[in-house]
Order: sequence, then structure tokens, then C-alpha cells
Amino acid sequence: MHVLGALLALFLLVLTLYEIYLRSLASFKAATHFPGHTVYPIIQNLFTALFKNQTGSFAQARRWAHEFNGRTYRLLIRGVLFVQAIHHRDVEMLLSSSRLITKSPIYKLTYPFIGNGLLNSTGEKWHQRRKILTPTFHFNILQSFLQTFHDECRKLVTQLDEDAGKGLTTALQPLSTKVTLNTICETAMGFKLDTMALAELYKNNIREVGRIVQQRLMNPLLFEDWIYKAFGYRAHLDKILEPVHAFTNSIIRQRRDIFHATVPNVDSLSEENIYTNIKQRYAMLDSLLLAEAKQQIDAEGIREEVDTFTFEGHDTTGSAFVFTFLLIAHHQDVQQRLFDELQSIIDSNRSNPDDPLTLQDYNNFKYMERVIKESLRIYPPVPFISRLVTEDVRYDGKFIPKGSFMNVEIYDLHRDPEQFPDPERFDPDRFLPEQIERRSPYAYVPFSAGPRNCIGE
Repeated sequence: MHVLGALLALFLLVLTLYEIYLRSLASFKAATHFPGHTVYPIIQNLFTALFKNQTGSFAQARRWAHEFNGRTYRLLIRGVLFVQAIHHRDVEMLLSSSRLITKSPIYKLTYPFIGNGLLNSTGEKWHQRRKILTPTFHFNILQSFLQTFHDECRKLVTQLDEDAGKGLTTALQPLSTKVTLNTICETAMGFKLDTMALAELYKNNIREVGRIVQQRLMNPLLFEDWIYKAFGYRAHLDKILEPVHAFTNSIIRQRRDIFHATVPNVDSLSEENIYTNIKQRYAMLDSLLLAEAKQQIDAEGIREEVDTFTFEGHDTTGSAFVFTFLLIAHHQDVQQRLFDELQSIIDSNRSNPDDPLTLQDYNNFKYMERVIKESLRIYPPVPFISRLVTEDVRYDGKFIPKGSFMNVEIYDLHRDPEQFPDPERFDPDRFLPEQIERRSPYAYVPFSAGPRNCIGE
């Protein structure tokens, strides 16, 4: 039995090496079109690129961008070509394509939590989900949630004032997470998270899920599902996800009852009156429930999209919140200009300065808009995105074989000195109209770009 086991192990090893060899033939040829480090036999660039913690991986990617002088570079791992796109020409080829829209297998790490919804799906399923969810961002719906944004901002300012009055230092990350999670739950699912009995458990488990996904991303040995299960990691994740999914499903059931009580005849709803005929405030979940009633999505699909929006919507926005505050705090001149713009808008054409700001007021915050865009340039909350190359690609004399990964390193893309002179300098006026016109539209992509850009942009 021992001999048989050894032979089986040897056979599997040889089979794996042969598979890597076959994949490597096309990848080696394509790799010559991009700069990169020495590719060693068998291990290739495995140890160069992986087996690091989050901080180490982030720092190394920045060193590579500097070492290769802003040119898109490559890695070879297990016979697979990884193209790290940091030049806008390469990014444009990928993101402008209507065919290269499939996320890379890296995203499978989020499947246990958010499933194969809008973030992870591809092809016809992705197109259908996008079509279902697009009405959620109708102007009238966004306008109806202005009160939610104001309420959460008041809570934030009250907390900051209380901490300052006590001489306390405020940790922004947990506070921003609370604000954005409360906001996304009310706008996406139609309920106030702080009023729910299990809200704190839900928040804690959501944070823990994010930590576990990051941990797995940093350890390539855990990419294989059977290894992840064998060492008990999946069982731990499932235990945390059980109350999260139960909580989401209970909210969906409650909202479904309200929806059908309010809209007894879904066939009578049209694109024109869907935003005005519902007595309850319209939420993203209502778009999904309407699609369910029309048999365009099932209950599991609804949960996928709710969990996707809740997780992706609050985490990225919370990070952007912290980065923007950090930059404003370090640039007092910017802070003063923001204050002056706010004061000017409050003083103009308003009988009572204590009246809440309107959508028109927000449209007049031109400098604030530039500040936010420049913050997203310097510190994009999602520093890279990854696609699977699903067909052979040739462009600009380069070749990328089917099965390769193409990663857009947004953090480095946003630091191209040809597109953004003195790129580390915080300068909101980079986003004046005349400055935007001189740049490639693919030099700045905090929400991705092209046909698969972020629906929440």
C-alpha cells in the first residue's frame, strides 16, 4: 500500500509538472513582450510574487512599478502568465473590451459569502443582473435617500464633536464603517440596521469575513478548495457566514411581504411609474423582488446581490471616507477652500441656513467634487482589479494567450507622471475640465471603466 501511495503521489507530481509545462509554452513566448524578473525552472516567479503578508505584497507591487519604470510588466506562476497593467494603453485594451469581462479566479475567494452575483458573474448572467439593478440608481430613487445620508452624517458629526469635547482621539476606520454600513443597509435593503436586534453580530461577522478573505488571498496554498476545507478554514468561515446569511434572508422575507402588500399587481408596474407608485421608500431590494415576481431571478440570486452590495458598498466607501479625511487633514489650504465653498452655498439663495442641503446644492460643490476625485486617485479603495483572458489577444505588437490573468494595478496607474505630473502631490485642480481633457480616459479608473465599470460609480 505504501509503494502504491508513493507511486500515485509521483504520478500526480509528474502530471502537474507536465500540465505546467504545456501552459508554459505559450506563456513563455508571450512573456517576452513585457519586462519582468528572471523566470526559474519549475518555480518560475512563484516565490518572487507570493507568500507575503498584505503589507509586503502591497509594497512589492509598488517597487516593481518603479523598477520597470511605469511599464506594464509580467509574472509567470505555474505556467500562467500574469500581466500587471500599469500603463493606460494596456488598461484601455482590457477595460474597453466587451469580450474580456470575466473576473479572474481570484474572485472565487468571495463565493462562499456573496456567491456568483453581479461582482463575480459573467456573460448572460452578468448582463441580466446588471439590467435588473440599473433602475436602482434612477435619479428619483437616489433623491429619496437624501434624508438617510443626512441622518447618518449628523450621527457622524455628533460623535466627532463628543470625542473632541472629551479630548479623545477618534479612530476613523470603525466609525466610517458604521456610517457606510448603516447607509448601504437602508438604501439597498430598506431597513435601519441600528434598529435590528442582531445588528451588532451582523456587523462583527461582516468584518470578520473581510479579514478571512484577505488572509486567504495572501496565502496561495489556501487557493485550492480541498486544502482550504481539509485544514478547517472553510468550516470556520461557514460558521461565521451562517448568521450573516440568516440575517439577510430574514430581511428579504420581511421586505418581500411589504413589497407584495404594497404592489399587489406587479404586472401593472411600468418603467415610468415604478419609482412613484410604491408607498414605501424604494430600495435596491425592491428591484430584485420585482424581478423575482417576473421570474427573472430566484431567492438565492436575491441574497447574492444583497450581500454583494452590502459588503462591497460599505467597505470601499468606508475606505474612501478615511483616505479623504486624511488628505484634507494634511492639507489645510484644501480644507479652507472646502469650508469657504460650503459657506458660500449655505449663504446663497437660502432663507434659513439650517435647512438641509438639496441635490441642487450638492451639484454646486465643484471644488469638493475635485477633492473627492483626487483622493480616489491617490488612494483608490480598490487598488487593483483582475480579469481572466478568455481568448488569445493581440494588440500593439503584444500577445497574451487565453488563460492568462490581466491585473490592473490602479494604484500605480494613477501615478503615471506623464498623465499626472508630480503624481504624489495632492492637487484637486487636476480635475478641472481642461486638465481632464488632456488625459487618457483610462489613466484614472477608481471605478474601473468600459462595459464592466462599477455600477455604484
